[in-house]
Amino acid sequence: MPRKHFRRFLPSHESIKGNRYIAFFGTALHHHNLWHLNRRSVAGGVAVGLFCGLIPGPLQMISAAVMAVVLRVNLPVAVLGTWYTNPFTIVPLYFIAYKLGMYLTGHSPRSLAVPELDLNFSNMAEWTSMLMAWITAMGKPFLLGLLLLAAIMAVLGYFAVLLAWRIYVNLAWRRRWRMRL
Repeated sequence: MPRKHFRRFLPSHESIKGNRYIAFFGTALHHHNLWHLNRRSVAGGVAVGLFCGLIPGPLQMISAAVMAVVLRVNLPVAVLGTWYTNPFTIVPLYFIAYKLGMYLTGHSPRSLAVPELDLNFSNMAEWTSMLMAWITAMGKPFLLGLLLLAAIMAVLGYFAVLLAWRIYVNLAWRRRWRMRL
């Protein structure tokens, strides 16, 4: 993927420094790796996006942005990398995470005493306590599996981007070399 085509969508350093809406962040958003398209910054952004994409709830993009700033990887790539989770993909991913957690903890589905979850919202206090009991019963395998799945996806994404970047650069060099002959 040519960097030239993506550079036109990224803001310049001057526009970031002069933006009054993000001025309260101070110099935290001025690091060059947050906005440049180099292989390590983009690979790190993909890894952060893949990791934070599995965070339950609406905090995926915010956590990806915070981690990108802390780890100094490409911020837009990290935020966009969380978009692989959506209503169609989140259920299979969470199911895989739960099964992975069950395997790691040594539990079988029959060994966990999971209470029946009644989706009747008439008595909210009763429903909330029932939901908490259900989460507590499934929590340890699910959270462990979710953490491991996120780490696996982040590592695989990081190295896949590095490999794809290297292949693209090698092909571009060969193409230029052939054109010189």
